[in-house]
Amino acid sequence: MTFLRQPTKAGVRDAAAKVAAILPPSPLIVHRVGAVDVAFKAESLQPVGAFKLRGAWHRLTAIAPEDRAKGVVAFSSGNHAQGVAWAARRLGMPATIVMPSDAPRVKLEATMALGAEVVRYDRATESREKIAAHLAHARGATLVPSFDDPWIIEGQGSAGIEAARQMEQMELGAPRQVVVPCGGGGLAAGIALALPDAQIMVVEPEGWDDMRRSLEAGWIEPVSDGAPPTACDSLQTMRVAERTFDVLSRRGAIGVAVTESEVREAQRWAAARLRLVLEPGGAVALAALLSRRVEPEQGTLAILSGGNTDIERFGDVLAERSGADLSATVG
Repeated sequence: MTFLRQPTKAGVRDAAAKVAAILPPSPLIVHRVGAVDVAFKAESLQPVGAFKLRGAWHRLTAIAPEDRAKGVVAFSSGNHAQGVAWAARRLGMPATIVMPSDAPRVKLEATMALGAEVVRYDRATESREKIAAHLAHARGATLVPSFDDPWIIEGQGSAGIEAARQMEQMELGAPRQVVVPCGGGGLAAGIALALPDAQIMVVEPEGWDDMRRSLEAGWIEPVSDGAPPTACDSLQTMRVAERTFDVLSRRGAIGVAVTESEVREAQRWAAARLRLVLEPGGAVALAALLSRRVEPEQGTLAILSGGNTDIERFGDVLAERSGADLSATVG
């Protein structure tokens, strides 16, 4: 597949420089999983609670100054929405976000608080891509996809550049294995470009593991009809992009799927051990390590991609176990 513009490692480096100019690095926390020290990149502590502002900033700053007044249109369940809204506000650009009607309230409210216009849609019966494309065409705005875009991929990959530097500074060595949450694959593809010598492990919720099945098949396999409910709203992508699949397949990425109970266990573990609030989709890489679906090894880097979860739902997850039980969790 040939694209007009390919994401590149040089582009990832440019994105990393852009992000470093406006934001400090997100924390890198080292904690033992079994007998191995794992480096956890806490993207959940970004200003919008997720890594998505990286790609949004790289993409929006690439828009020609004369086109910025027309604004941008994006579609997202919440994290990309906030990233685009945050970048647009900083650049003085109008932003319109197409969001599902069942998006977590915390993500919806945060997106509107950043000044974006929100257009709601029904995830089951309507196409967010078509709605966003129509709005962008009607307004002359720039369409900013959540993952199928070279600038977005490069921007997300800046997390890998940043983490590798932090690991070097902490004398942990270079990342040898990177465990990454995957929806459409923008973050995973960007990190694959950023860290060409590391094994990339993409993690998805069971039933929504289309990237895993696509990598195994050698061609894109969409999410099957009747996919089960998942708390990982940020990873509910019906079909990965050819662009992200191309990057990951060329790099020999491996996919795994985790269960809903394993995700909740990871959320509790992160709260007890790392003192972090993780949303379900942001906890899947940790879930893969704790469940040993991905075996921890020296040089493992895990991306904790987001922390935007409704407090009531998070409280329910924590309430599944008592504090005494948490102390016995793996690690």
